Amino acid sequence: MPSVPLPPKESNLFKRILKCYEQKQYKNGLKFCKMILSNPKFAEHGETLAMKGLTLNCLGKKEEAYEFVRKGLRNDVKSHVCWHVYGLLQRSDKKYDEAIKCYRNALKLDKDNLQILRDLSLLQIQMRDLEGYRETRYQLLQLRPTQRASWIGYAIAYHLLKDYDMALKLLEEFRKTQQVPPNKIDYEYSELILYQNQVMREADLFQESLEHIETYEKQICDKLIVEEIKGEMLLKLGRLKEAGEVYKELIERNAENWYYYEGLEKALQPSTLEERLQIYEEVSKRHPRAVSPRRLPLNFVSGEKFRELTDKFLRVNFSKGCPPLFTTLKSLYYNPEKVSTIQELVTGYEASLKTCDLFSTCENGEKEPPTTLLWVRYFLAQHFDKLGQCSLALDYINAAIASTPTLIELFYLKAKIYKHVGNIKEAAKWMDEAQSLDTADRFINSKCAKYMLRANMVKDAEEMCSKFTRARTSAMENLNEMQCMWFQTECAAAYQRLGKYGDALKKCHEVERHFFEITDDQFDFHTYCMRKMTLRAYVDLLRLEDVLRKHAFYFKAARSAIEIYLKLHDNPLTNESKEQEVNSENLSAKELKKMLSKQRRAQKKAKLEEERKHAERERQQKNQKKKRDEEEEETSGPREELVPEKLERVENPLEEAIKFLIPLKNLIGDDIETHLLAFEIYFRKGKFLLMLQSVKRAFAINRNNPWLHECLIKFSKAVSDHSNLPEIVSKVLTQEMQKIFVNKNLESFNEEFLKHNATSIQHQLSGAKMMYFLDKSRQEKAIAVATRLDKNMRDRNVKTLTKVFEALLDGSFGSCHAQCEEYQAACHKLFPFTSAFMPATNEDNSSIASVNHTAINHDLLSNEI
Repeated sequence: MPSVPLPPKESNLFKRILKCYEQKQYKNGLKFCKMILSNPKFAEHGETLAMKGLTLNCLGKKEEAYEFVRKGLRNDVKSHVCWHVYGLLQRSDKKYDEAIKCYRNALKLDKDNLQILRDLSLLQIQMRDLEGYRETRYQLLQLRPTQRASWIGYAIAYHLLKDYDMALKLLEEFRKTQQVPPNKIDYEYSELILYQNQVMREADLFQESLEHIETYEKQICDKLIVEEIKGEMLLKLGRLKEAGEVYKELIERNAENWYYYEGLEKALQPSTLEERLQIYEEVSKRHPRAVSPRRLPLNFVSGEKFRELTDKFLRVNFSKGCPPLFTTLKSLYYNPEKVSTIQELVTGYEASLKTCDLFSTCENGEKEPPTTLLWVRYFLAQHFDKLGQCSLALDYINAAIASTPTLIELFYLKAKIYKHVGNIKEAAKWMDEAQSLDTADRFINSKCAKYMLRANMVKDAEEMCSKFTRARTSAMENLNEMQCMWFQTECAAAYQRLGKYGDALKKCHEVERHFFEITDDQFDFHTYCMRKMTLRAYVDLLRLEDVLRKHAFYFKAARSAIEIYLKLHDNPLTNESKEQEVNSENLSAKELKKMLSKQRRAQKKAKLEEERKHAERERQQKNQKKKRDEEEEETSGPREELVPEKLERVENPLEEAIKFLIPLKNLIGDDIETHLLAFEIYFRKGKFLLMLQSVKRAFAINRNNPWLHECLIKFSKAVSDHSNLPEIVSKVLTQEMQKIFVNKNLESFNEEFLKHNATSIQHQLSGAKMMYFLDKSRQEKAIAVATRLDKNMRDRNVKTLTKVFEALLDGSFGSCHAQCEEYQAACHKLFPFTSAFMPATNEDNSSIASVNHTAINHDLLSNEI
């Protein structure tokens, strides 16, 4: 309670302040605050000051808001309202731990306040304080036992804590209170039953789950999930005959679901290949148009039977004209025998169709339409591209284009082939050609933009995307608003290759913000899902949010950011004006005049660009302000603007890199790259125990990884070079390294690694790098090892050879210009279409020196192989 109780008039005004806050009428709320505070008797009234601060916060005046709320709290520290308001303010600033403390203080003063308890429970589930959440939900249940949200929230708390028995008891007690007739279907009641069943299945109560679903089957809306649960439970209980009947019914309903066939096989338990085939043949007779019963047997048959079934499958799809046919069969390409059979069949079709328009010259039937030959060539182009025979792939796709130059899929595939051979610019050109055939197709537009970004054509990509973004707004900003992360991760990688580290970091931070916003958006669902009873979806959402940063988009952005910060730590950006002063001293008068003229033009261009951006920013801010005034929405104030120049000139790049690393360590610990990136950061920070932790974790995942081999040797050398380490640290390092190196010195450890991986170019490259690192006099030998191109090398592909070429250019083997040119020529003979290996023109010669700014991104060259 406030220290000075308000008289009736002011008390009514205070209630109106609360009402205005709830209805988002913030300006009216401020007027009522002023009416109370203008009275000298109540000028220091704590709760009114706190509410004024909260209202100001909603109008984006954050500093004033904190000032008023803190003042109000000082004036009335025993008011639960002041503590609650302070908690709301901290929550709006995303300081959830601080907000929880404030709510707890408020509850000490008013332990049965429903609103504070609800707000506290929301923060606890958001922060995954499950024990605290359970206690708060119990208090809410005691205070409001008639509200269903009280029961459901308490049951969910036990479910998330894996106390399934208690969760089931609470759900059953609550279900009994629901007055739903047995013959009536109610969606919310149906969802409650299905959630109850989910908890039973997670508790491994299979018999109870089956009985439960059969009891309430008529009251469940989703009939499909009922049958799926029945099938799964019957299999778990070993009632195979009944399970088989259930899965047969499911297949009748959807003959394309592979999961149903898997269940049917487990239920019928065929003992021979013939029995297994019989299952699919029966389904195929009942569903002649279904693809799955004809495709799935190809996974387990072999020899002549495989040839026979594949022949039938291919002919039907080629005649029909099925573009995704290769994608359907691509999973079979792990088996060389099956690949050989497919190749033999399809090349035979192509030869026969060219001569007599039939699949085989021995046949006498109805002739195939001309499109059949087109789709056969399209398939063969994909087939040879998959096998790495790009010349043949290009021959087939060019023949297909010559016959039908208006089919988008053909140009799309040609672009893909050029991408796989490492000629990204040519790939982008053909993808642009594909999108020009249908400018209203968003998919092909996005693909074209992606290829342009991979070719470092950022402006062209932005212009391409602008066809589908909001008018009168720059495409970059609109794509950021729409959280279009594929574009932003590709854009970051393009800027990284171009040496524009500030712009790359901006994109990485934008992606990081998206993930933060997605996590924060959970708040909207904590109350909504309990109200609407979408409980299964709600629990799935919570579990997804727990591992959200496992997503490939976050990993890509984090990896790019860490690599850039490591580069900025190794080579900090210098002040451009100082660089120019030093350079100008070495120039003649004519050259100096030319340079100054060039600088003036660049400055003028930069100024115009800055003015345009400033005008655009002002216009957007004006629109946002207008929108805020009209709707009077609660906001948390403007976010800090990401300025590329500031991002690339941070004081401590390694600390910034660690911010991106922490989620990777927590969620993607099974990926060796996480620990190797961690090692690179700690290596530069000189944290030996953390370096040891990183290499040990990486060693446990894959002890033969080439990057790990480099890290181990660097680590061992760093330890031997530091003689002033604390005794206990030195003892631990010695013991642990003994387990890895087993009494071998670094040279012999490296030689053994090279010997053990004699047929792997990647391993030979890492071993050669370390050979030169340990002994600079062995440069010739190291380069010879790294540049081996023997036929027995198992990874002699564009991606690996590009890595080697990049290592020769970036100084990993010192100065080796002649060997670099020789290696480039040798690689060009193997891969004549790869742009990195093409002979350098006069314009390109200067670019070799600046390879650090235009580093070849070898991961992109075979990203989809």
